Amino acid sequence: MSELKKVVELEDAVIKFVGDSGDGMQLSGTLFADTAAQDGNDLTTFPDYPAEVRAPQNTIAGVSGFQVHFGSKKILTFGDICDTIVALNPASLRANLKWAKKDTIIITDSEAYNVPALEKSGYKSNPLSDGSLKNYNVVSAPFTTLIKECVKDMNIDNKTTLKSRNMFALGVAFKIYGKNLEHTFKYLEKKFSKRPEVVELNKKVVKAGFDFAATNPQIKCTYKINKANMANGSYRNITGNIATAWGLLAASEKSERPLYLGSYPITPATEILIELAKNKSLGAKVVQCEDEIAGICSSIGASYAGSMACTTTSGPGLSLKTEALGLAVIMELPLVVVDVQRGGPSTGLPTKSEQSDLFQVLFGRNGECPLIVIAAESSSDCFYSAYETAKLSMEHMTPAVLLTDGSLGNGSELFKIPDTKDLPKITPPMAKANDTTFKPYKRDDKTLARLWAIPGTEGLRHRIGGLEKENITGNVSMDPINHEIMVNLRAEKVQRVANYIAPQEVFGKSEGDLLVVGWGGTKGVIRDSVIEMQNEGKKVSHAHFKHIMPLPKNTTEIFGKFKKIVVCELNSGQFVAYLRMTLPQFKFEQANKVQSLPFMISELKEKYNKILNKK
Repeated sequence: MSELKKVVELEDAVIKFVGDSGDGMQLSGTLFADTAAQDGNDLTTFPDYPAEVRAPQNTIAGVSGFQVHFGSKKILTFGDICDTIVALNPASLRANLKWAKKDTIIITDSEAYNVPALEKSGYKSNPLSDGSLKNYNVVSAPFTTLIKECVKDMNIDNKTTLKSRNMFALGVAFKIYGKNLEHTFKYLEKKFSKRPEVVELNKKVVKAGFDFAATNPQIKCTYKINKANMANGSYRNITGNIATAWGLLAASEKSERPLYLGSYPITPATEILIELAKNKSLGAKVVQCEDEIAGICSSIGASYAGSMACTTTSGPGLSLKTEALGLAVIMELPLVVVDVQRGGPSTGLPTKSEQSDLFQVLFGRNGECPLIVIAAESSSDCFYSAYETAKLSMEHMTPAVLLTDGSLGNGSELFKIPDTKDLPKITPPMAKANDTTFKPYKRDDKTLARLWAIPGTEGLRHRIGGLEKENITGNVSMDPINHEIMVNLRAEKVQRVANYIAPQEVFGKSEGDLLVVGWGGTKGVIRDSVIEMQNEGKKVSHAHFKHIMPLPKNTTEIFGKFKKIVVCELNSGQFVAYLRMTLPQFKFEQANKVQSLPFMISELKEKYNKILNKK
C-alpha cells in the first residue's frame, strides 16, 4: 500500500468539517486549525453555525460547519472552494457540495446514509452508490462500526461512542494532511482531566481514524504543506472576539485607566464579555448587566468616574443603546462600543454575518450626534482596532464605535503576540487637582477635547448630564447660539481625529483603471481578488478603509487618480451612500451581497470585469 500513499506538496489547502449541530464539527475544525498553527502554517478559519439553537437532525437547516484555509503562504481568506469536505451525514454533504470542485476529497460516514436521513436531507437515492459523486474523491467508511471495534475493550456506552465520530473524521483529516496527533492529545488530557476514560476513548478514536487513512486504498495520496515564512515571534491562533478583548486590556494598561466592561450577552459578541471576565486579575472590572441599556449606562458612569469604559453588543442591542450613546456624546466622555455585526433587521440571522449596521452607527441617534467609527479588517486586526478605538476615544474625549462582524469575531487566524512596549502611547487629557484654570468645557486648541475631570478630585466639581451645556463653563444652557456653537464643536472635534490617524493606503499602483474600495472584514477576499486581477495584467488597485468616521485626509486625493471606483460591501450599499454624501464629486459603482454569506473571489472578479468593460 505504501506506493499509493505518495506525498504531494501543496502551497495551501481548504478543508471544511460539516455535520449536524451537536456533532462536534466546530471542535474538530478548531483542533485541526490549532494543529496547523502549531505546525507553523498561516491560516484563516470560518465557523458557520445554524441560526436555530437546535434544528432537527439530518436537515439542511441544522448543518454546522467549520472551514480552515491553511498554507505556507500568507492566507487572507478562508477560501472559495474546498479541497476536502468532512461530512458526517447526508444533509451536511448536500448543503456543502456547492463548495466542492472536481476531485475534492469527501470524507463521510457511510452508516449515516439510512433511508430516513436521506429523505430528510432531500436525497431521493443514496449519493454514495448512485454515481452522483463520481467526480469527487469519496472516502466513505462505517465510522460507528470502526469506532466500536477500536474501543471494544472499554466499557463505553453506545451514546458516548457515537459522540466520537467527529474525532474519527479528524484523525482521517490529520493523516491526509500530514498532521500529528500531539496537540489534540494534549487538549483532550486537559479538557477531560477528571474523566480519564473519555480521554482514552477519544485518543483511541482519533488514532483509529489516522490509521484508517494510512491503509485505506480510497485515499490515493497524502499532502504536505510547509511552514509559512513569518517574522520571528510568538504566535497563536486567535478569534476576533478574543483579540478584541486583549486589545481593550492592552489599551487599559497603556492608558493607566482601569478597564470597565458593562455588557449584556448577545450573539455573536458574548465571547468578548467572557474573555474579559476571565482576566479580572489584570484589572478588568466586568459586569454582566440585566439588559443592553443597563450595560451602556453603567459604562457611562464608569467613564465619568475615570475608567476606560466599554460595552459590547450586536445590531439589535445597539438599537437599545442608542439613547444612552447620545448621552455619552453630549457629555463628551470616552466610551468604547463594540458592535459585532450580524444579519438583520431585528433578531434576523443571529449566527450569520453582515456589514449592515453602518448607517445605524453613523446616523442612528437623535440630534447632531457624531462619533468616531473604526472597522476591524481581520480577526487578528481586532486587537489593533480595539486598541486604537480606545486610544482615540480617550484622547479625544468622545465615544467611539468599533465595528467587527460575526465572521471576524468567531473566525480565527494566526496572530503574532505583540510586545506592549511597541504599542503607541495613550495619553488621556486628565484634569489635575486644584487647577484654578479648570473649566469643564475648556478645550485643547488642537483636538478640541475637554479635560477628563474625575469626581471627588479637589477643585474639579462640575455639572454633567444630557441637557445642553454652555461652552467653557458647563452650565446648563438653552441659548440657541450656544447650542449651535456646541453642535459645531462636537462635530469638528470628531473631524479633527483625521489629523491623528494613518493616511489611507492603496494596494497596487496609485493610479489606474479601477480602484476597488472596501471596509471592515471584507479585506482578505477583496485583496485576493485584486491580486488575481493584477496577475492577469489588469490595472486594478485596492483601498480598504478601517477609519470610517472621520475618513482619512488623503481619501479625495486617492479617488481622483482612478478612472472608475467600485465599492464592495456586505449590505445593500451603505458605505457607498456615505461616500456619495461625503464626496459627491466622484462616481461610484457598487458590488453588494446581502445573503449573510461572505464574498467569493470569483463573483468579485466577475463584477470588476463588467465594470472595466462598460463604456
